[in-house]
Amino acid sequence: MKESTDDEGGESTMYFITFSRKMGTNGSEIARRVADQLRYNFYDTEAIEGAAQEMGFLKDVKEIDEKAPSLFLRFFSQSPEVHLNRLHSVIYELVSRGNAVFLGRGSHVLLRDFKCALHIRVTASLKNRIENLVRRGWHREVAIKAIHKSDHERGAFIKFAFGVDWDNPELYDLVLNMDNLTLDLASNTVLQIANSEEIRARSADAMRSLEMMGLARRAEAALIEAGLIHGPSISVLGPGRIQLTGFVAEELTKAKAEKVLKEVKGIKSIDNQIQVSQAVAGYGYG
Repeated sequence: MKESTDDEGGESTMYFITFSRKMGTNGSEIARRVADQLRYNFYDTEAIEGAAQEMGFLKDVKEIDEKAPSLFLRFFSQSPEVHLNRLHSVIYELVSRGNAVFLGRGSHVLLRDFKCALHIRVTASLKNRIENLVRRGWHREVAIKAIHKSDHERGAFIKFAFGVDWDNPELYDLVLNMDNLTLDLASNTVLQIANSEEIRARSADAMRSLEMMGLARRAEAALIEAGLIHGPSISVLGPGRIQLTGFVAEELTKAKAEKVLKEVKGIKSIDNQIQVSQAVAGYGYG
């Protein structure tokens, strides 16, 4: 799929639509219809996991499948942060591949600051959500339990990953209440807004920024997994260019941080400005 082209400057621009949906609202179907009509890439759970497998991060993405880790893991393990960083790097990688519709995974918050993104929330009353699942063949009691479980897990995931409330309408550009909307009307509404010049704001720097943010996430995950939780700080100076700063107690730790990052895909150069100081030895920095 080709990227869009700015009519005035001739620069390549891209657009993204994110969908956050509650179970039983038909939000997935609306997202799929919008992607088909716009001829955008469509990234649901299967597609995101496929990209994660290509990047070697499938295990990480499955570990944090729209649910928050247990309190035990959050307090006594760094693995949740590693998994989250790698999930984010997968989404950034998919963004770099062109115009897309993203379904879930916190993409509406992750891409919130990019003007070239439109964020949709799909909701409905509990009664109608249950009825939708029953019409699909679910037993009523099973449907009720599944909806409550899904709402809890997705809400907890967004709170863990971004510290925000999943239900906050301010996170979205458009909220669709499906109680009185048909699938056609809902998808056509999104298409009309997505195609308007007011919403399709163009950002020439969006692509470069996303690539750099993805690189930063991969680098942070690598350092955490290597046990370098404190001390080294990462800055992305440009595409493929990383700067390390901070304080560590030993030269070996400084060298280890650089060695770890050299194995991260996309990093081409490392400016290692980490300072060695015995003053930080007592703080576990090295």
